[in-house]
Amino acid sequence: MALSLLVVSISFYLKEYISPDSGLYATLSLVSVAGVVVMVIAFSLGLGAMPWIIMSEILLINIKGLAGSFATLVNWFFSWLVTLTTNLLLDWSSGGTFTIYTAVCVFTAGFVAIWVPETKGKTLEEIQQFFR
Repeated sequence: MALSLLVVSISFYLKEYISPDSGLYATLSLVSVAGVVVMVIAFSLGLGAMPWIIMSEILLINIKGLAGSFATLVNWFFSWLVTLTTNLLLDWSSGGTFTIYTAVCVFTAGFVAIWVPETKGKTLEEIQQFFR
């Protein structure tokens, strides 16, 4: 995701210095669209499912309903916030917008690598011990 967003941001930065009549401008437009498509595919295959998988694996049985509802609320709130601010950010700077999104993706990858435990082959009790 981060690499595809980086490609999109670079193509937007380059488009600022190229004449809209040139062939390179059209090519960069296609690269931007391809980068966004690759990001959506990568999100769907990876990070998009992560909150739901984490909720099902690490939440205690007795709080799963309440905590799952709260996690869903937070997830959809941030989705709404991104949707709300995207047009404002694109008006400010297209390249800057996708640079911010790239930085968020890199931060998220680091966060997941450091803080999200591996649960493959572990029981619920072993996973819960990790958080105590």
